[in-house]
Amino acid sequence: MKHTYFKYLLGFAASLIFLSAFSQTEVRSKIVDFNTFMPIESASIYVENTTIGTVSNSDGKFVLLIPKKHINDTIVVSSIGYSSFKTPVGEFVNDEDIFLEEDIASLDEVLLVATTRPKTGNDIVLRALEELEENLPEQAYLQKGFLRHKERNKKEYKWLIESAITVYDSSYAAGSRDHLKINVDETRKSYDLRDVDSLFAYAAYLKNKTNNKRLRARNLRRDTIQRSSLVNAIKWNDRRINGLSNLFKGKLNLVRNSNMRNALFGKNILEKHQFELDTVLVENEKKLYKIKIMKSTDFVGLNTPDVYNEGFEANGWLYIDWDSYAIKKIEYELVAASDIQKRRSKSLYDTLVNHRLTMTFMEYQEKMYPKYIYYETPKLVNIGDRSSDKKKEVDQEAKDEQFYYTVQEILFTEIVQDSTTVSNASKQEWSDDIFSSRPYNQNFWKKYNVLLESEEEEKLIRDLSKRASLFKQ
Repeated sequence: MKHTYFKYLLGFAASLIFLSAFSQTEVRSKIVDFNTFMPIESASIYVENTTIGTVSNSDGKFVLLIPKKHINDTIVVSSIGYSSFKTPVGEFVNDEDIFLEEDIASLDEVLLVATTRPKTGNDIVLRALEELEENLPEQAYLQKGFLRHKERNKKEYKWLIESAITVYDSSYAAGSRDHLKINVDETRKSYDLRDVDSLFAYAAYLKNKTNNKRLRARNLRRDTIQRSSLVNAIKWNDRRINGLSNLFKGKLNLVRNSNMRNALFGKNILEKHQFELDTVLVENEKKLYKIKIMKSTDFVGLNTPDVYNEGFEANGWLYIDWDSYAIKKIEYELVAASDIQKRRSKSLYDTLVNHRLTMTFMEYQEKMYPKYIYYETPKLVNIGDRSSDKKKEVDQEAKDEQFYYTVQEILFTEIVQDSTTVSNASKQEWSDDIFSSRPYNQNFWKKYNVLLESEEEEKLIRDLSKRASLFKQ
């Protein structure tokens, strides 16, 4: 009896220790501009000297789960161009708006410092690229993160996937093609209501499989093709256009892959981009160059296999640390500029902006790591009746469903540097397939940080989940 009672006490004590170690504090609030009362989107919220953090959504709101062991640490709310807000985690007041005030340094300071400091936007960017070897990690590491992948036409959501992912990177010095891996660990949500009827995607799929370049969608008949074959074509199209591997290993991973052949931010960067110093801002008491990205003498191209992705001009902003020249944030757009790309983009997608990318980086132990990625691009799903070819008005309803707005968001929440853990993980099997269904692990998601949906997104997702349930019935 005593032995049984002792085992009970021991088990109870162990469970208390376990709960204490893994229990969490939830902090939530809304971040607002002090002068305009407008919400501040993509502000950083993090626990100081850790990698625990998130970003605010388009409503300025956020939710962050913080392990209890950090209760006495400092939570920081920061956004470029604003003074930061700091308070101990244990003193954070939930649901009380956080107001940030503008904080801008003087551009005149650039002209007063020593002559060795670069003065022009081009020179500052070139210096930042020279310093990448110093500012990016030198050793292999793992990053844990949350992915939200969503697709919608002009009327409704058609597809949503939310997953936990792990990224292995052997370091900036090694090429990403062979030394960067992505694994999908868990799936939180997966709703797919896309119609499996795109002969355009199927024709592209057959061209790739048979190398028959003369094949055209108009020569195919839907009633002669098995549904399973169409599903395979859709999955193939997903991976070549929206696969995680493309985002991490391709040209749009501008900083990490600046050392790859024909990189957009490589040694010939000024042939496709020009940079103009705009002003000096402040974030978390550190000065940042704000630099405008502009067109140059040559068009930008992505050289995507079997997809025409050429003839763009780049625009956007770069934010570079004043002292270390570390790249802190990139806002980057590729806009159709050549005559052929303008016609193609307007006809197929009803927009000239084909790629929109935001990347923010966090400093951890004096190195810069990815923190948040937002990538948006239109994807053709049904060739329909092309206005540029037919020279007549296209039925608006058909055009609204001709392509999807595709958005991928990734929030990184943990960095693993232990060499043994990293080495063991690198030897395991990895799969970046976000399209395969997985069982829902409730216990896992209870303690995992995710991106908070905006009110509009939440409404659209509720509608999608409702329609998905009806579809299954």
